Amino acid sequence: MERSQTNSTSEPDPGLGTDLFVELRGPGLRVGLANALREAVRTGRLGPDTRLPPSRSLAADLGVSRNTVTDAYAELVAEGWLTARQGSGTRVARRTEPHSAPRSSTRVRTVRRHPTYGMRPGSPDLANFPRSQWLSAARRALSAAPHDAFGYGDPLGQMRLRTVLTEYLARARGVVAHPDRIVICSGFHHGLSLMGQVLKAQGTRTVAVEAYGLDLYRDLLSAAGLDTPPLFVDEYGARTDDLATLHKAGAVLLTPAHQYPTGVALHPDRRAAAVDWARARGGLILEDDYDGEFRYDRQPVGALQGLDPDRVVYFGSVSKSLAPGVRLGWIVLPEQLVPEMVAAKGYGDYMSSALEQLTLAEFMASGAYDRHVRAMRQHYRRRREDLVRVLQQRAPAVRVTGMAAGLQVVVELPRGTERSVVEAAARQGLALSGMSDFRYQAPGAGGQAPEQDALVINYAAPSDSAWAGALDILCGVLP
Repeated sequence: MERSQTNSTSEPDPGLGTDLFVELRGPGLRVGLANALREAVRTGRLGPDTRLPPSRSLAADLGVSRNTVTDAYAELVAEGWLTARQGSGTRVARRTEPHSAPRSSTRVRTVRRHPTYGMRPGSPDLANFPRSQWLSAARRALSAAPHDAFGYGDPLGQMRLRTVLTEYLARARGVVAHPDRIVICSGFHHGLSLMGQVLKAQGTRTVAVEAYGLDLYRDLLSAAGLDTPPLFVDEYGARTDDLATLHKAGAVLLTPAHQYPTGVALHPDRRAAAVDWARARGGLILEDDYDGEFRYDRQPVGALQGLDPDRVVYFGSVSKSLAPGVRLGWIVLPEQLVPEMVAAKGYGDYMSSALEQLTLAEFMASGAYDRHVRAMRQHYRRRREDLVRVLQQRAPAVRVTGMAAGLQVVVELPRGTERSVVEAAARQGLALSGMSDFRYQAPGAGGQAPEQDALVINYAAPSDSAWAGALDILCGVLP
């Protein structure tokens, strides 16, 4: 069985959606592909006029010959399932709906329709995961690993990975680190959950959070028994000057390099204000550096942690640079917090996979990680430029905002149109997220996060074969 799939909407990550999912079954690949496409059209997963991927791109995604795809397309064109016209590509044919059959008394279970394309934020381009280089690194790491690497190990994580990370973070992100102050975790979700336990044990009761962000992370802090008042966000990032008015706050969660999801960088004055507040208050800044490597118009802004390593807890992972399925991240801690973090980790996920840690260490030390990040930086830059250009040509009424960085852009919409655009896209098989999905207003809070009709578009996630089709639908539903 072969599949062409980047993701599925049944997963909890809001950035995931299916690009073009087919299962090749039957006596041959051509027959299997033709059968899978017939079924997708028959069930409505591929609606009328949906543009199919070019044969070369789909063949590359599926790992089959181009002739296999062109023969399957030709067969379905001959049968009337598809149409093929010069300059328009291959599309699902418009078919006359059959007359409704008499209703049966037997109840028919409704089948949930999955989107054909996904542009929700949260996922990188999974089709470009460096499989062969990762496999080579895994073989080298496995061959060189000492026997004790496969024991329960150090709760901080494999020393080899922590040592490599110390060098990489200092060089690439300006982070002041030491192997003994790095804790390996399973990603930001896991790291923030552990940090919530540490803060609660220290007596912290309130953690300020940005007024635009993922509700999942607010829920993690709330589950630890912490209050999460909003810190409002504008074109200069989080309004860190307002921290002085949150008298109960002992920590603040920020995305300073690239605010999620509005796409702005924290202004230098506000970076300084956050550090000044932490020093005066004896508080902590929790820095989520989720996509800090990806800046396209200049050198990436260094991590906030470099301004005061004793007041900033730095979180990083490979979820955006490689893939979330690798399940590896790291926390760079002030020295005094390391014992408490180790204690918190001991109550749950004591250690991440030793082999995956050693593989990532080898992958980074060999230079493969840097090469991959550079290649993806160019890939995502081209994707962003393509999206901006197409929107300017085909949807001039909307405006793209946010800096040239990360994996998503904000597309501002006319007032009152966000919900209708998202729903129209969903009917055509494109999963989108509106800015309202990320707006936060705490119960009883004195202010209201400013409302904005906009889409948060992930230009990274669609595979190359799905990109043109996703753009077609997006431009078609925009006002």
